[in-house]
Amino acid sequence: MIIRNCSGGIVFYGDKVLLLMNDKRDIAFPKGVVRDNRKLTEVAVERVKIEAGVKARIISPCGKTHYEFYSVTRRKPVHNNVSWFVMEADSDKVTPNASEGFEEGAFYPIEEAMSMITYSQDRSLLMMAYQKYKESV
Repeated sequence: MIIRNCSGGIVFYGDKVLLLMNDKRDIAFPKGVVRDNRKLTEVAVERVKIEAGVKARIISPCGKTHYEFYSVTRRKPVHNNVSWFVMEADSDKVTPNASEGFEEGAFYPIEEAMSMITYSQDRSLLMMAYQKYKESV
């Protein structure tokens, strides 16, 4: 099994949250693999910028999620440990990066986002992140 550490952001702009749709039609938050002993915070900010074209700053940590899948190309199971951060965007302009596999992306009202998100653990994560975000602003 391949074990990877990842980092990502739950990005808010006012009372809206950033969601991306990938080429598998999953709707989720931007995240990526942490490589070369880089900081989790650095990777989270970078992935938000690369995947969504959104400049954002970290407000606070927001917990971790874990999931496993089978990689057909590697012919092995993969276990991802994802560290999440609550973030605030400078603007609501989103430019999904097609070369990174993202077809659509935008900021959505929280209730609408809850119904759109593909994975249940991401819905729980959004509620926790939104609470932390509201407490900080």
